[in-house]
Amino acid sequence: MNEELEITKENKFKKFLKRKNINISLKAYFIDAMGAMALGLFASLLIGTILDTIGDLSKVSFFNDIGNFASLASGAAMAVAIGYALKAPALVLFSLVAVGYSANELGGAGGPIAVLLIAIIACEFGKVVSKETKVDILVTPLVVILIGCSLSFLIAPGLGNLASYLGELINKATTLQPILMGIIVSALVGIALTLPISSAAICAALGLTGLAGGAALAGCCAQMVGFAVMSFKANRWAGIVSQGIGTSMLQMPNIVKKPVIWLPTILASMITGPIATTVFQLQMNGPAIASGMGTCGLVGPIGVVTGWLNDINSGLKDSITALDITGLILVVLVLPIILTLIFHFICLKLKLYTNDDLKLNL
Repeated sequence: MNEELEITKENKFKKFLKRKNINISLKAYFIDAMGAMALGLFASLLIGTILDTIGDLSKVSFFNDIGNFASLASGAAMAVAIGYALKAPALVLFSLVAVGYSANELGGAGGPIAVLLIAIIACEFGKVVSKETKVDILVTPLVVILIGCSLSFLIAPGLGNLASYLGELINKATTLQPILMGIIVSALVGIALTLPISSAAICAALGLTGLAGGAALAGCCAQMVGFAVMSFKANRWAGIVSQGIGTSMLQMPNIVKKPVIWLPTILASMITGPIATTVFQLQMNGPAIASGMGTCGLVGPIGVVTGWLNDINSGLKDSITALDITGLILVVLVLPIILTLIFHFICLKLKLYTNDDLKLNL
């Protein structure tokens, strides 16, 4: 009897979650939500940074002002994007604006990780109470904002400090061991970029800048540019654009079918990473999110240039040198093309896969 009662309660709970569109899973929270958060960051902080850079280069303050407005909205944009990914009802979605702002503001340098966790919790609680009362217009926003902002006060500073500590640890380790960490950071962040998770959100949350940011950028570019060129016979120019400027994530279905096709780009990233950190000492001193963007919309290279300009303005750098530009072009474009094609040719000769295994549905 007790067992039957337990089963009945469990079934009712599952039905309730289904009715509320609550899907408690790693995919929902750390793939869908994190991917959406990266889009929110892109539509606020990244675009704001690009506009701010245009303002610095053109000396037109109008662009700087707009860029500043966009950057200030990053917390709200991330939270709303997360709510959208979790299929939040309208009132829940709109209420997440305050939650995202508070979590990002109180989370400091680790704001993105605070927004991710707190916005998920506030969103799911909001979905629970949504449309359950006759005064939904008061209850739902109150629950979302009260829970979200309370959590922001309680845990956002701690999450921010933890993320900052981990980021600083990686940055310092890369400075002390540029070859080893260049290999590790480049390979792992590059892999994250191709997986259905957000390398941009990871870099933003950990604040990967400096040499570690340069290694991360190298790994992301090796994946995007690498897959674009090695699959040219199968996908032609559409593949160059969609993967080289879009995302190498398009290859995930093919990677699942035949993982060995990932080998050339991973090996290329393990070489370009330490070259970036040692030979050219390529640093990402722009926004940390750009470290995980690769060549997507050329955000990665633009982030490096933004960092150069910031360093010049602050007196840390005298000017942009020919070596700077040469290093950026080699790490972002030339070396990924050459190295990936070499490994691709070897793999084809060994008959590990064929060009048809790289075909996309474009």
